[in-house]
Amino acid sequence: MKIEGKEYRTIWFENNVVKIIDQTKLPHKFIIKDLKTVKDAIKAIKTMEVRGAPLIGATAAYGLVLAIIENNDQTFLKKSSEDLINSRPTAINLKWAVDRMMKKISGVNSDQILNIALNEAKEICEEDIKFCENIGLNGLKIIEEIYNKKKGTVNILTHCNAGWLATINWGTATSPIYHAHKKKIPVHVWVDETRPRNQGANLTSYELNEEQIPNTIIADNTGGILMQRGEVDMCIVGTDRTLATGDVCNKIGTYLKALSAKDNNVPFYVALPSSTIDWNIKNYKEIPIEERSSEELSHVEGLDESGNVKKIQVYPKKSKAMNLAFDVTPAKYVTALITEKGICEASSKGLENLFKR
Repeated sequence: MKIEGKEYRTIWFENNVVKIIDQTKLPHKFIIKDLKTVKDAIKAIKTMEVRGAPLIGATAAYGLVLAIIENNDQTFLKKSSEDLINSRPTAINLKWAVDRMMKKISGVNSDQILNIALNEAKEICEEDIKFCENIGLNGLKIIEEIYNKKKGTVNILTHCNAGWLATINWGTATSPIYHAHKKKIPVHVWVDETRPRNQGANLTSYELNEEQIPNTIIADNTGGILMQRGEVDMCIVGTDRTLATGDVCNKIGTYLKALSAKDNNVPFYVALPSSTIDWNIKNYKEIPIEERSSEELSHVEGLDESGNVKKIQVYPKKSKAMNLAFDVTPAKYVTALITEKGICEASSKGLENLFKR
């Protein structure tokens, strides 16, 4: 996708260094950062310089490439893989990518191990791009159907950032939007700011602006009244882990949007690549929900009058805060899942039929 008219991916390998877009600096600064060691990759994941389930997985894959460059001893690689998996607990793509990489390189003691790992990491990225593109083409049909009935602008509500900045390219929830825009279907996106890190305001709106797609940032609690007023035609969100039952774990606040959508008969879709499906956990209560630093709630960053990025405290110093990063939307509130293989019911039967398991 584009930034200032130039095509970018979110991650790539160049001269034995992994290049990323430092998303903690967006939207005020566009900085490409070098990851030189596996510890750099772990830090990038933990501090959310990279974020979004597919991109976290890709970063972990490249993290193991960096580990091999440092020390291709199998004991070091095993420890590096464990540290990568533990860097963030909720997004299943992280473990999926590390397990896939380790399956390729475990026991390999030849000088080909680096090429094997690098090719696999690149394949994970290329696969994700294709999956996200197909998600977009499948989701496009839904937007086209709404447009053909409405004969006017399709208003879409999103939550958090499930855009190309969360993947390698295209995005998940945004991919149908980008495809609709390319087909000249008029779309407008309601962008939840998505507290506390404001991924919607800082990232989703930023990338939609770069693609010249009309969008409006709203406070997280505004979606309900917009649905009541008939100003939302559909909701589409991403996911960090979707169970085989169809239950969806996504950025905190997704569950409340799904409840509002259900109450107002607004279709609620979840877009995901198959790498985000957890086929093992059957009860959503078993999903590890990440709790992040309370400072993400108590402090905000922005530009001051001089154009400098500044962090300020907005809560009383004595106040406590709890910062759960994700919640779970039960399958009964999800209209359908949009995947690279097609659209299916959010249920065990729907997923099993689509993926022939």
